[in-house]
Amino acid sequence: MMRRLVGLLSFLAALAAWSAPASALPANCTGKFVNPVTDVCWSCLFPLSIGGAHIWPGSRPDTKNPSLPVCACGSPVPRIGISIGFWEPARLVDVTSKPWCFPNLGGLRLNPGLDIGQGQYTGPRIGGGTTQNSANWQAHYYVYPLLYWMEILTDFLCFEQASFDVAYMTEIDPLWNDDVLTTLINPEVALFNNPIAVAACAADCAAATAALPIDQMFWCSGCNGSMFPMNGNIAAHNSPVQSSRLAAERLLFKMHRQGLAWGTAGSKALCNKYVMPILKKSQYRIQMTNPTPTVSGKFACSTIGASTLPPDAGRAFPVGGEDFGYLLWRKRNCCMF
Repeated sequence: MMRRLVGLLSFLAALAAWSAPASALPANCTGKFVNPVTDVCWSCLFPLSIGGAHIWPGSRPDTKNPSLPVCACGSPVPRIGISIGFWEPARLVDVTSKPWCFPNLGGLRLNPGLDIGQGQYTGPRIGGGTTQNSANWQAHYYVYPLLYWMEILTDFLCFEQASFDVAYMTEIDPLWNDDVLTTLINPEVALFNNPIAVAACAADCAAATAALPIDQMFWCSGCNGSMFPMNGNIAAHNSPVQSSRLAAERLLFKMHRQGLAWGTAGSKALCNKYVMPILKKSQYRIQMTNPTPTVSGKFACSTIGASTLPPDAGRAFPVGGEDFGYLLWRKRNCCMF
């Protein structure tokens, strides 16, 4: 496992050394590797459940678990097991306004010679009225099965047995920066592009901040904005933390829509992961890892769409704190044999 990780990092370092001169990259990329001891909110692992009973409660809300503690998987002769539920750190996401910047890889910056264009924040005009703040982000999606690597439980089949991988980069995705092309994967945007659908997201904002988001309102990202379009163009940029979280949430929805992420929560997931083209928002928690890890408190790993006001203050800062990294915690229901 470590050899694969070292090999990937060596490849990225070689690509960085081969790339164009540093003068072509005017903006610095900042970040650091995620320390699994000090940068991970390990209390976000809880609650742990067997069937519908929490055997190790936690301070954060949980999704609905299968009611029966016994489960069966396989055919023609099913195997009998125990239905368990837990939260696992499973994916990492970079969100940055600088193309080819990898905050969760220590601030590595590549330049493969593709002119993608810089992201940006825009604010009020001077001397000509005002315009709504907006932002544009690039993002990267990593496979990061931390519990499996750390061998917290050996021979535990419910852990995702995978290696570290940079699974998706928006710089090479033509849909990510084009609202028109993005409609190819989210054509339903036409149904929710109206004041009533937008206003309804206030209810999702309140629900996500208090407990869990409303999964039926899949077009909403609660307090952060709309899930559509599924790209990095943020029309309502209130703060770097808010809009970067929204970009991470949109990327996650995009991964599910494209079949690159699957359902892992609920009775349906006990035996196998299942296709989930419409994101079940309550399946995930999001924790900041860069520039400032959130490792304690109720909002250390908040749900999709929760207000960013409690963890916002001091989490982003000029120059050294403008590139963001997030750890995705995923609810896992599994039949343990």
